[in-house]
Amino acid sequence: MTAVAEARAKQAHDPFPVKGVDHVTFLVGNAKQAAYYYSAAFGMKLVAYRGPEQGFRDFSEYVLESGSARFVLRGAVHAAAPGAEHHAKHGDGVTEIALEVPDVDAAYEYAIAHGARGVHAPASETDEHGTIRVAAIATYGETLHTLIERTSYNGPFRPGFVAADPIIERPAGGPKRFFQAIDHIVGNVELGKMDEWVEFYHRVMGFTNMAEFVGDDIATDYSALMSKVVANGTRKVKFPLNEPAVAKKKSQIDEYLEFYGGPGVQHIALATNDILATVDAMRAAGVEFLAVPDSYYDDPVLRGRIGTVRTEIVELKKRRILVDRDEDGYLLQIFTKPVQDRPTVFFELIERHGSLGFGKGNFKALFEAIEREQDIRGNL
Repeated sequence: MTAVAEARAKQAHDPFPVKGVDHVTFLVGNAKQAAYYYSAAFGMKLVAYRGPEQGFRDFSEYVLESGSARFVLRGAVHAAAPGAEHHAKHGDGVTEIALEVPDVDAAYEYAIAHGARGVHAPASETDEHGTIRVAAIATYGETLHTLIERTSYNGPFRPGFVAADPIIERPAGGPKRFFQAIDHIVGNVELGKMDEWVEFYHRVMGFTNMAEFVGDDIATDYSALMSKVVANGTRKVKFPLNEPAVAKKKSQIDEYLEFYGGPGVQHIALATNDILATVDAMRAAGVEFLAVPDSYYDDPVLRGRIGTVRTEIVELKKRRILVDRDEDGYLLQIFTKPVQDRPTVFFELIERHGSLGFGKGNFKALFEAIEREQDIRGNL
């Protein structure tokens, strides 16, 4: 049975069907400036806004899209706004991973019956564009899974939001977008908690294990971590979960937990059809990427392992893009440096050519690059 056929078979008996990631909400210190950054540097398009002008007195919220990838940037407009203390503790970070489901009430009922902690019971939101049903459950740290049913809604985002003009108009003839979807979202949890949250996704949402990385697979001479990947039946929604492992020095997970102030979303992988053009455009707009040494590209073992890919190694080397191959195909990937002052949230760009993996062959080079940045910050 092929991987796609297997995924479809699992979906047919899925107790918690998920259509995909609806949006990711970031609580930030200045949503207006963050919206400009993601428009200019990530090529995203502002499509909706909600704030005091619409009668919502606590936050300004900007909705940006690139293909099916949707970010909501939320900033408190006064010190007593709900969640303002969250930003003081954690800095800019992800507060909600919203999942579109076909039936919010059924999904919420199943989750609660299987041990999830409810945060918001199912409720309707309505305006002239229709109605959505929405609920929320708690997951690791202070991260929520918002559940959204939007089949009866055709507004710009959700009730209360108004359509907004793009912040930056893209030049005619240029790329339509830099990326088109969220590929996966990675969470960092405390030592000893990874299996607990893996079991949570199995029990509460019917997800299954997709991959596991432990031991030498995911360690360097100085730091180590452990990772397991859970996914829904269609593999459209994939959540790697990391925890630190005992090593000589502080791992990237330890650093994240320290500076974020607990568990949370570490990075978001964005799927692109042309990683070379995307990296060129984002780098020109000021995005900083992790650098891997020349030795990575000059290694004859790498060249023998990856075989033929769509571009020359010299082009990957010029941009510091990583390449990995598995039994299903290959992928190209690159990682940004943290995109805020704290060394917490960063992004991955990934271009898949059949591969369903996560770049296992690149872990050592990637982690060594992260360690070099940690050392510069004094956090290794």
